[in-house]
Amino acid sequence: MRDNGTMMEEEMDTSDDAENKRLASQNWDCSLHLPLWVSETEKAAIEDRIEEWTKQMEDSGADIALIASCLKKPLRPLWISQKTVIWLNEVPDHDSWDFTPIILVSASSSSSIYQHRTTSEFSWNYIAGAGDDEESWARCLSPSLFWHHAYDIISSGPDLCNQKVADIVEKDRVYRAQRGQTAPQVTVKPSRVSDSTSDLSEIEHSLYLNLYNHNGTLESCDEDQAVFWLGSTNLAVGTTQLAAHVSDVDCILNCDQNSCSVCLQDSEAYLHLPMVSSKLDRFSILSNLPAAVNFAKVNLSKGNKLLVCCCNGEDISICVCLAILTSLFSDAGTFDDGESFHNTCITKWEMRRRLVFICKFAVSARPSRGNLKQVFAFLTGQRSPSSGPQYRDANQEEHCQMG
Repeated sequence: MRDNGTMMEEEMDTSDDAENKRLASQNWDCSLHLPLWVSETEKAAIEDRIEEWTKQMEDSGADIALIASCLKKPLRPLWISQKTVIWLNEVPDHDSWDFTPIILVSASSSSSIYQHRTTSEFSWNYIAGAGDDEESWARCLSPSLFWHHAYDIISSGPDLCNQKVADIVEKDRVYRAQRGQTAPQVTVKPSRVSDSTSDLSEIEHSLYLNLYNHNGTLESCDEDQAVFWLGSTNLAVGTTQLAAHVSDVDCILNCDQNSCSVCLQDSEAYLHLPMVSSKLDRFSILSNLPAAVNFAKVNLSKGNKLLVCCCNGEDISICVCLAILTSLFSDAGTFDDGESFHNTCITKWEMRRRLVFICKFAVSARPSRGNLKQVFAFLTGQRSPSSGPQYRDANQEEHCQMG
């Protein structure tokens, strides 16, 4: 065992580190830094709302203290647009910067003037939310795939970058298809290869070989898959592939298009509600949420552990968990059979807070904008054209109107 003197020294060192960080942070440059193309009028408007946004951030439920304790320098965003030119040999070492950069990449043009290019596969006009759609601008390269292959993509250079991305995406698609997961064929218009490159057939052959490991078998591009338990709610989220093998759940809600074989003691503990993304059906999730929430209510009220799964565990299942968590749990994360929900007027801000709670545990969550809109529509009493009665009752609607 360590003696008291050693423990006291460690406590003093910890206290000194905290004090040093506090003193250093007093000299931080916390002023607003924006790109040169942002007008002074817009800058002033942003500055006027900083305090409001800061308060919203503090109230969101995010663990700000943990993030702040890791920072040695203030955060500062840097914008990268289509017109940005970076000379790598002129970029200073990041240790010499007096801030911690957050790189923000824009899929839109920095110019406010619409430019029509008939020869381009992409539109130059800004479309809200288009940056969330990797099929449109990132050649179907998801965030997890990018970070798994970031150095390979960068080192491939401008001439081979698009081909490298296409091979990575196809490799991941084949890997998923071999395991029975949803893996639609992706078609992206090929880019013209520079004349300075070697023969295209040789390039493609070389990159094709890179799809396989040294044993000649496909490797996984996925991050380590897991079932994420949402705190002490008895609610978990994961992939359909994992649902067939989990042993510590009592019931399963499968939101995938394909059913799966599960081993549960009660045959009624498994519910398959096929759902698709809003890109394929704008009302798919909305029309299935009443049945999903009811299934969760019946099982969670018995103290059962519920797993909600979909093909990737990142989008549809997250949205369904968000609807369940908001409908059946209090603000403190306690199951109350919907009492808090019926006494609360759900706003987008309230739904965002619940989503932050989920993301604390489901670290791979990335629900799409269209799917989240369906959750909000459900929570506010809207319904799909083919659905039945509204979920929210008259007393709750009256409470919202009075609020």
